Amino acid sequence: MDKVTRLASEKGVVLFSKSSCCLCYAVKILFQELGVSPVVHEIDQDPEGRDMEKALMRLGCNAPVPAVFIGGKLVGSTNEVMSLHLSGGLIPLLKPYQLC
Repeated sequence: MDKVTRLASEKGVVLFSKSSCCLCYAVKILFQELGVSPVVHEIDQDPEGRDMEKALMRLGCNAPVPAVFIGGKLVGSTNEVMSLHLSGGLIPLLKPYQLC
């Protein structure tokens, strides 16, 4: 749990992902199109990945990946990120982290 919370707060936008997950890929592409370069942690390539997955679930993720953190706070998984984007709430959250 400590590793996940530490990694989630090290940068402005953090994405916990699995390299073979199509929903993770969709969120990565969304951020890219919005001009944001998140720090991506591929938990399936981390020796502590299973523990990280359990920690993400304990933090409140409906699905362990993708798990998006903005400003150190859990935003959620694909449904929450896409809903936030469609309602107009995502871009203001990402504004401080957008590339020039």
